[in-house]
Amino acid sequence: MFCSFPLRDNVDDFKVQTAKHPNIGSAPLRPHSEQSKDRVSKRLSTESNGTSEGGVGSSTPVELTALEEAFRRFAIHGDTRATGKEMHGKNWSKLCKDCGVIDGKNITLTDVDIVFSKVKKKSCRNITYDEFKAGLGELARKKYKDKSGEEAEAEVFKLIEGKSPIISGVTRAVASPTVSRLTDTTKFTGSHKERFDLTGRGKGKAGREDIVDNSGYVSGYKHRGTYEKKVNKPAVGKPM
Repeated sequence: MFCSFPLRDNVDDFKVQTAKHPNIGSAPLRPHSEQSKDRVSKRLSTESNGTSEGGVGSSTPVELTALEEAFRRFAIHGDTRATGKEMHGKNWSKLCKDCGVIDGKNITLTDVDIVFSKVKKKSCRNITYDEFKAGLGELARKKYKDKSGEEAEAEVFKLIEGKSPIISGVTRAVASPTVSRLTDTTKFTGSHKERFDLTGRGKGKAGREDIVDNSGYVSGYKHRGTYEKKVNKPAVGKPM
């Protein structure tokens, strides 16, 4: 038989601890699934702001700004392995083009490429979000020369905030005179001409192989079947 005295002592100790700390056990325990969701949300929030759990700012994560959202959308465009934290030169140029930063006057594609090479690290091929903002600052001062640096940056940021990459439609094939001439069946000669009828429709096997005519008529005879019509012509009754 088991002794009940140790169990009674543990219960008494728990009552004493509860009396000293009345808040213990007052909050209901949360399911494990909800705790996991909270940890995932916290990790995504800290990653979005470039911080790690336990780092500076991790206790109060800040939501992504409209500018950073646009940066991430263009950063992952066309690359399934991209994380959205860095952007390569091709997507940088696309962002400047789709958002209207390139105007062909003050800002050209060459200017965009030069700024990208200027702000990125020498050993890297991509730029971070901070380098992205520095590059926009360079372009802003060149685009809006009549405004101060902060005003110019604000104007460029407005062009990009909340934007997404423009996905162009399916490219249509351009009709070429050479291709049109080669596919015009009315200009075919020789054996190729026999493969199509007058409307340009292919004859199939009849246009590729010689089919033997066993009807008894000479090839090319145009009055085939006229004799049968004359012989089988119904007789007209004479009047009485």
